[in-house]
Amino acid sequence: MRFRLLKKNLLALLGVSVIVVTLLFSTRVLIVSDNDTSGPPVLQVNMVKFNFGSPSELTQSVYSGNYKQCVHNADKFPGEPQLVLVVQVHNRPEYLSLLIKSLEKAAEVHSFLLIFSHDYFSEEINSIVQGITFCKVLQIYFPFSTQLYPSEFPGQDPRDCPRDIAKDNAIKTGCLNAEHPDSYGHYREASITQTKHHWWWKLHFVWERVQAMQGYSGFAIFLEEDNYILPDFFHFYKSMIEFRKSSCPDCDMLALGNHNDLADFTKQTNKVLTTGWMSTKHNIGMAISREVYYKLMGCNNEFCTYDDYNWDWTLQHLSGTCVSKALKVLVAQGSRVLHTGDCGLHQKQNCRPEWALQRVEDSLQKAKEGLFPQSLVLNGAEAAEHKAHMKNGGWGDVRDHILCKNYAKRL
Repeated sequence: MRFRLLKKNLLALLGVSVIVVTLLFSTRVLIVSDNDTSGPPVLQVNMVKFNFGSPSELTQSVYSGNYKQCVHNADKFPGEPQLVLVVQVHNRPEYLSLLIKSLEKAAEVHSFLLIFSHDYFSEEINSIVQGITFCKVLQIYFPFSTQLYPSEFPGQDPRDCPRDIAKDNAIKTGCLNAEHPDSYGHYREASITQTKHHWWWKLHFVWERVQAMQGYSGFAIFLEEDNYILPDFFHFYKSMIEFRKSSCPDCDMLALGNHNDLADFTKQTNKVLTTGWMSTKHNIGMAISREVYYKLMGCNNEFCTYDDYNWDWTLQHLSGTCVSKALKVLVAQGSRVLHTGDCGLHQKQNCRPEWALQRVEDSLQKAKEGLFPQSLVLNGAEAAEHKAHMKNGGWGDVRDHILCKNYAKRL
């Protein structure tokens, strides 16, 4: 099989020494098989076989997977999906397994399409996802993972400036990105920038490139690998959709989760509120429609150049600025999504997923009487307005800006 990747030099534009960086100017897959025929990708039942050898072999597998878009269990569960869940996956297989266990217990799960978006590729994670038998499953793969570029951008190039070097010293040493520290004088860290890149690429790829989403008119609900959904998740989603139609037609998003525990779940189970979208409150179990996706993509340049490495804080910045009318969200007060992860981007040690499972099981035992409410009640309506915040930095490198902006381009 012959694979073709576009290479482009970023020269004076970057104000640094010559950098050769792999940029694909679209998320269209730029691979061609010698035996391939022209025409659009066709959904297939068989899963793509991954080659976990060298980075180049792994890259070929990634692009092949994104091109073929094989939907697992499609023959077992024909028809259009009633709900699409999109899970961003890194490398926490134990927590991913917990999420899948919760999905298996969810009512009407056979009508779901699960899309797993990966930025770390391993046989263990593939095996976990491909072991799902209870609904349709599609795996997509972030093609600019640091795993695929271990010693060049968008990974960490050894010629890059150290994070904490002063700009004057960086210029003297001639490190690649000397002219482009962030707002606080720090230089990029590839591991820090990856999550925002992945989130924005995923949003675009799901709504524009995934063949199984063509014609889908519902919301896509975005989860992460360390989430855990409650059994009445789909029931509550449908109730929120009906409530939105009758009582909040200007609600842009749904938030099926919050960051509270389930201590008051029985009292809160049927209560919702409306408010402006905030990153610290509404980034879990977030449901986005195609219409809102287009709103966000209208802010592609602003999202990709705002100096904050967090996708959610960046989104909050856009709400009420680039998106002229602040994003309004319908929020579940009794969370249908739990956060199990005690490890993440900044916490690497003492990860105990077995403790997380015990906490979840204890919480569900207390909450079970409140599941499947018959109807929803509005418990509060706050104004949707822009909430300014102090940006976190970590996103000052123009190479990140260029790569990010190119995900949404059609060339």
